[in-house]
Amino acid sequence: MWKIIDGKLQQTTDTDRVKFRTNISKAILDDLQRIAEDNDTHVNYLLESGLLHVLKQDVISFNKDLRPKDRVQYKTTYDKELLSAIKEKAKEQKLFINDLIEYSVQYINVEESKDRNYRYRIEE
Repeated sequence: MWKIIDGKLQQTTDTDRVKFRTNISKAILDDLQRIAEDNDTHVNYLLESGLLHVLKQDVISFNKDLRPKDRVQYKTTYDKELLSAIKEKAKEQKLFINDLIEYSVQYINVEESKDRNYRYRIEE
């Protein structure tokens, strides 16, 4: 992101975001990539939208026997507070974080996702 410091525009790192690596379904990633391209956003912004909805649920119905077999490593950044809350939710529900991420895909709301240019925003 960019910040205006002493009247000058300076590029800076967004400290509210953290890097995170996990394994998730290749088929899901491919679908999300298409959706992201069609809607001028990024995959991680789509996932954050779905994860926010999952956090509001009391009970998560996830069948561990139906885990995808095509998982690949996926590295991206997430909002620090959201990722922390998701880790707690996964622990509470006795699930892995990647299971929760894959589960959240069904709750993605493209309209609520940040657009591709969010990372280039200017803050004062």
